[in-house]
Amino acid sequence: MHITVNSEEDMLKLGRCLAAILGEDDVVYLLGELGVGKTVLVRGIAQALGYKHRVTSPTFTIMNVYDSTPPIYHFDFYRLQSHDLADLGLEDYLECGGISLIEWPQVGGKVLPREALNLEITLPADDYEGARQVQIYAQGRKYQEKLERLRQIVDIGD
Repeated sequence: MHITVNSEEDMLKLGRCLAAILGEDDVVYLLGELGVGKTVLVRGIAQALGYKHRVTSPTFTIMNVYDSTPPIYHFDFYRLQSHDLADLGLEDYLECGGISLIEWPQVGGKVLPREALNLEITLPADDYEGARQVQIYAQGRKYQEKLERLRQIVDIGD
């Protein structure tokens, strides 16, 4: 699924649409360079799930927990190496009834689940003020079904 996101409000809207299809123990991989809008997308998801406080990138803390329903575990592996993940106790969060949103999942290698919903955000022509291209694809049957539901409710982009 391909979506063009023209503004921060559109990215928040996409996050709200994603919140409508996500549930307990879901895993979403957020791919894209620094500054493309991954945390804005997470903010939209968190707000839609009832989180009322500030959403920030966990680049330095590695993980933020947002007390929403269900809870959100927002990871950022930008500063890590794959061998660092073995000691994080990541599996404790991936299967404890929350939604795991993982920035820079490519660092995770074999530690992360293979099945997930993937969102790859790119900036055409490195224009940080311009539109973003969001490619959404699913790995695994559960996420294929979620992607089909998302296709039915998303109301932005092309």
